[in-house]
Amino acid sequence: MPRYLTGVQSSGQPHLGNVLGAIAPAIEFSKQPDAESFFFIADFHSLTTIKDGELRRKHTRSVAAAWLACGFDAQKNVFYRQSDLPEVTELAWYLSCFTPYPMLANAHSFKEKSDRLSDVNAGLFNYPVLMAADILLYDADFVPVGKDQKQHLEITRDIASAVNHAVGQEILKLPDALIREDVMTIPGIDGRKMSKSYKNTIDIFAPENMLKKQVMSIVTDSTPLEQPKNPDTCNVFALYKLLAAPDQIAEMRKKYEAGGYGYGHAKKELLALILEKYASARSEYTRLMNDKAELENLLRVGAEKARAVGSVILHRVRQALGF
Repeated sequence: MPRYLTGVQSSGQPHLGNVLGAIAPAIEFSKQPDAESFFFIADFHSLTTIKDGELRRKHTRSVAAAWLACGFDAQKNVFYRQSDLPEVTELAWYLSCFTPYPMLANAHSFKEKSDRLSDVNAGLFNYPVLMAADILLYDADFVPVGKDQKQHLEITRDIASAVNHAVGQEILKLPDALIREDVMTIPGIDGRKMSKSYKNTIDIFAPENMLKKQVMSIVTDSTPLEQPKNPDTCNVFALYKLLAAPDQIAEMRKKYEAGGYGYGHAKKELLALILEKYASARSEYTRLMNDKAELENLLRVGAEKARAVGSVILHRVRQALGF
């Protein structure tokens, strides 16, 4: 049975872009009957940017609750918190000793900030090595990624090949990248890609008054209410058509083109659609966030299942390297 592995950073409360672009497709993918899915919350990775411990714990709970609220099956799959398995950091040290400096210096995660070296910590520089450990510790066969993550998989394979070559045997499985060509770019309230760094997100798990404020803040042009409008250039319509049924989309398009329909009306319809579509997920998210014991138990059970696999691979590596 092939093993698939995916990690998601605990960088904050998941927003609509995360749900549509990553969470929902991954959950659908994990439902395959002939596959084994490992999904983890990458809280070690978040330390490169987040230094507040309580904030990290809150973000980790939020990410876990969002995935579960959206329908992820933690019983069928392996769902765990990265930091619950310190084995991954031990493997990362072994891998780092086989990783040439130029490889890391050419990694996107470092090069993007190489012009501001004072902002680069060693954790960020070694980020690809820890990511490689995340994958190699569990003998993953496939790692679903977007095109921007392809380089990290190539680095992982190169490091694993170097280790295997050095010890004269294949102790680490070389994973294959599953490049998602259909990754959606979700527009934010300002029309740019929805991202926490742009502060343009729609947080579907936020309290209703906060969610309403975000939706009503979507940037539109100044076309008067009575005039027809072009739905294909409108940020509100762009978001609406990602969530609505075909007949709903057609109906809103007709309203835009007829005139007498303002952007405020469209925003109210979008808000109503979000609240309807994610009603059960919002309710379950709130319940889980208020039940830390259940979340912790689910992550603990997932970590035990992950350790049952990871400890075997780590022992294999330790023996081959003389430890």
